[in-house]
Amino acid sequence: MNSTRFGIGRVFLAALHYENFMCNFKYLKCKANDRCSVREGPLSSMAMQQGSPTLIFDPRPLKRRHDLHMARKIWHALGVLTLAIIYTWISHQQALRAIAAAAFFMVAFDFLRQKFARLNRFALKFFGFIMREHERESWAGTTYLILGVFILVWVFPRPVVLLTLLFLALADPIASYFGIRYGRDKLIGSKSLQGTFAAFATCSLIAGFYLYFNGILTERLLIVSLIAGLGGALSELIPLGKLDDNLTFPVVNATFLWGLFFAFGGLS
Repeated sequence: MNSTRFGIGRVFLAALHYENFMCNFKYLKCKANDRCSVREGPLSSMAMQQGSPTLIFDPRPLKRRHDLHMARKIWHALGVLTLAIIYTWISHQQALRAIAAAAFFMVAFDFLRQKFARLNRFALKFFGFIMREHERESWAGTTYLILGVFILVWVFPRPVVLLTLLFLALADPIASYFGIRYGRDKLIGSKSLQGTFAAFATCSLIAGFYLYFNGILTERLLIVSLIAGLGGALSELIPLGKLDDNLTFPVVNATFLWGLFFAFGGLS
């Protein structure tokens, strides 16, 4: 009896070892019906070439674009709001140096993560809760966001930077939430009428409060706020090729706001 149990145990351990060995070269994507499919990627091929089967194994599925993913939205909103608050406390040059350093670090880390599987496994372990499946072996949305904020701070005047950061922090995740939850009428790609309207309403309200409390264009507050909201909604809606919207949204929206402020005399 003992020998039988020992034999079964050895077979079970051998099966586990074989399954683990095979999965170390491939990512498991577990679906809702508890079936698993396998996807090979560049890091998987790298691990095969290096003969290191334990480098990249991480069977945890990551969220996808159509998932609600509240952790990512909260992280996005709090992170960008923190950048906006810090920007109000320090000088423009200090902000530019700080965001340049952050952008350099993020680009370097993300590049190395795609080259070294151990580093990628570390990133997935600690930041997987805010990452999406397509970012597993490619550039992360946070990297694009930091690059977008760097361009924003480098190019545009202070009022435009602050208002764009507020749009980016709040309108982007709110539009995404309403689009995923209630978006039935598609406009462009996965973007919906409901999500776009949520972006318009959020941006208009943010612009109205920002302009009022900063004494900017108060005599034309309503019309400027609505136009700013429209610009924010269009910046979120219209894609620029295959560029990530975390990069394009702040740049496109800031360009629109700069033109709007210039046209109405909102820049002193």
